[in-house]
Amino acid sequence: MLTHKSVQTALKSNIKPGKAEIFSRFFKTGPGQYGAGDKFLGVMVPEQRQIAKQFIDLPLVEIEKLLNSTWHEERLTAVLILVYQYQQADEKKQKRIFNFYLAHTSRINNWDLVDVSADKIIGAYLFTHPDQKLLDKLVMSSFYFIKNQQFDLTLQLAKKLLTDQHDLMHKAVGWMLREIGKRDEAVLIKFLEANLKKMPRTMLRYSLERLGEADRRRFMAK
Repeated sequence: MLTHKSVQTALKSNIKPGKAEIFSRFFKTGPGQYGAGDKFLGVMVPEQRQIAKQFIDLPLVEIEKLLNSTWHEERLTAVLILVYQYQQADEKKQKRIFNFYLAHTSRINNWDLVDVSADKIIGAYLFTHPDQKLLDKLVMSSFYFIKNQQFDLTLQLAKKLLTDQHDLMHKAVGWMLREIGKRDEAVLIKFLEANLKKMPRTMLRYSLERLGEADRRRFMAK
């Protein structure tokens, strides 16, 4: 039977010397920072993806043990396993993974864990099983809707979050707006023109990254 200990062993065999310290700085793990207290082994993401595919059949009870780990890479690998399981599951198993994910969001507790999974599990499930209360809370999940050419949900969330105080939320919303702009530039520009005066600068900068230089300068100058 596959166990969480086998995943831990595989991760430890892929530690890159010096990477743990670099990751700790990158993910801002110092006192008072958003990742305060997070610990890193020093395993690169491509290796974690390969390990996750190797252990795709890991039972949820074992995945839960990885999610409860103090090591960042063990939690990220657990989330990646969930994503790969969801993509191969039937509807009944997808619902189980969806509910499991929601029950463990306190352990999916850094932006990279959310980035690799929220749209692929929560967004994908809610696309066919709408729940407005959940959608209103989970901006990154709306990326699944964007990839399916449905922008209204993200635009509604972006408007609600214009006054949010957290810089990470500004980045997340800006990223989603940028993704809309990649697919329909006119939709993004219309949103920017209507909401520019209220947008935090970080959100604005992220949203403009794929626009032409003239448009970027025009919006940044306002």
